[in-house]
Amino acid sequence: MPELPEVETVRRGLQPYLEGEELAKVTLNRADLRFPFPERMVDRLEGARIISLSRRAKFLVAETDRKEKLVMHLGMSGRFTIHDPDIPVQQNPGEFAHAQATNPKHDHVELLTGKGVRIVFNDPRRFGYMQMFGEADGDPFSEVGPEPLSNAFSGESLYEAFRGKKSPVKTALLDQHVVAGLGNIYVCEALFMAGISPNRLAGNVSRKKCDVLAQCVSEVLERAIQAGGSTLKDYAHTDGALGYFQHSFKVYGREGEACSACTKPVLRKVQSGRSTFFCSHCQR
Repeated sequence: MPELPEVETVRRGLQPYLEGEELAKVTLNRADLRFPFPERMVDRLEGARIISLSRRAKFLVAETDRKEKLVMHLGMSGRFTIHDPDIPVQQNPGEFAHAQATNPKHDHVELLTGKGVRIVFNDPRRFGYMQMFGEADGDPFSEVGPEPLSNAFSGESLYEAFRGKKSPVKTALLDQHVVAGLGNIYVCEALFMAGISPNRLAGNVSRKKCDVLAQCVSEVLERAIQAGGSTLKDYAHTDGALGYFQHSFKVYGREGEACSACTKPVLRKVQSGRSTFFCSHCQR
């Protein structure tokens, strides 16, 4: 599933084409994705102007001039592609490995801007979804933790969130109430960088180590965003390209390979139904 860096990469790719633009036409090619589309979604979006395109946790949030928000989740295999009539071939920002062409039969949502740019959401597995929220609905993210790249996230906030927790630190970091947008890939990488065992109980992580961990989380995410996000199976950039941060993974997906720091083998174990990759020598 795309994590924070992947979603942020998609947001940055879509932003120049959506932000400030009017949606001239909205086409839904089926009645649902993971969930049914919002009631009157087409009527609520057609003719509306996108004021801003932001990201919260792993969600894209398009705010319209009708005081509504379109909240989008990519699911497991969802991707956006941009078809700009003024640019016959999309240019790839960076050394990306190209994804295979998407199958048009999985083009479920099409947004046509007033400038003639067509933005298509393609999702073969249909685990993605879209929801709409008005002012009366309140903040859909009120229960979500701080953004890990914001000033609200720090060693102190992490230490307070961990206090008293009996769950492993790996599991705690995946809790979206603790910190927003973290997923399996970057939690494994951040714990390795911080030298913290994924088996350590969250409540036993010292304040000093929380400072280190918070810094490592931010660094890992920033590096991944700069590289265009990781590429696991179906994930693709908005221009159809794949990110290349996966080539820099220190432990994730490297079971049995030599640790880059000590040469001992990288181990894998299952925690809360997910694979955890770590070095038992470097992480304590």
